[in-house]
Amino acid sequence: MLAEAVVTALVPAIDSVPEGALVDVTCGAGGHTAALLARCTPNRVVLVDRDPAALEHARRRLHGAACTVDFCHAPFADFAAELDRLGVGTVSALIADLGVSSHQLDTAERGFSFRADAPLDMRMDPTRGETAAARLAAMTVDELVRVLRRYGEEAEAARIAPAILAARPQTTKVLAEVVEQAMSARSRRALGKRIHPATRTFQALRILVNGELDQLDRLLEDGPARLAVGGRMGVISFHSLEDRPVKQRFAKLCRAPKLPASLPLTTAELEARGFRAHFGVPAEISRKGVVADEAERERNPRSRSARLRAIERLHPGWAPEPSA
Repeated sequence: MLAEAVVTALVPAIDSVPEGALVDVTCGAGGHTAALLARCTPNRVVLVDRDPAALEHARRRLHGAACTVDFCHAPFADFAAELDRLGVGTVSALIADLGVSSHQLDTAERGFSFRADAPLDMRMDPTRGETAAARLAAMTVDELVRVLRRYGEEAEAARIAPAILAARPQTTKVLAEVVEQAMSARSRRALGKRIHPATRTFQALRILVNGELDQLDRLLEDGPARLAVGGRMGVISFHSLEDRPVKQRFAKLCRAPKLPASLPLTTAELEARGFRAHFGVPAEISRKGVVADEAERERNPRSRSARLRAIERLHPGWAPEPSA
């Protein structure tokens, strides 16, 4: 998804920092890495994913790559620990493609989609953690209302949550039916045929089960700090809950420092800006991020909500600040 935009954003960094590693912290089936390797040859590639099936797909796809490729079974927030374990110090490019993958959505038994009946699982890593059904079994109505509002931005959370907990669904089909029946007719009409009534509930539970926003916070803290000077980091998000913290963190990193009151100062005395937004496209697009063009949206409807933001590290003396 947005493969050409990712290539445009990151290849110059890989070329300018030849000793650095390309790090894909949500490698999926390896599509972004394959697109990058078709245009350049990094010193090393590190692929991270919490889904063992995704890593196996990527391993097959990238077999025979012209550089060293390491595969790491870990959540994307733990990428820095994986780099330390591998002895990787210099990162030229880092890419994160957030949210659920097409493979996970299309594999019915993973329980991410309401389009097929399956156990209510939703774990991106099926080898660890509690399923969505188990999490629901332990929740109160008030807790579930907060989850649906925070992670799904569901306006009818107060109607939906009691219905879910009364039914204690164990499958995706039952959960989708419960949500649809609990939602008011007015809200169902407002959604129309384009959006299923259970979409926001499924999103909220998936984010809860996988701790996605907490993972993203850690990535936005650790990712910029691992970049070499000239290195770039790109993040693809799919909804406002993901895009907002990415936009805010990147904007803070790229903001020029406040000038001290004791002007005039020499150029050498001014603190250098640590990062800049970078896409290889006009500035007005880089402020908004890059979205899929019409051809990609036609080819892959899931790309219609994808947005890429990227930054480049400029200053060797930059030290990370808390994102809050």
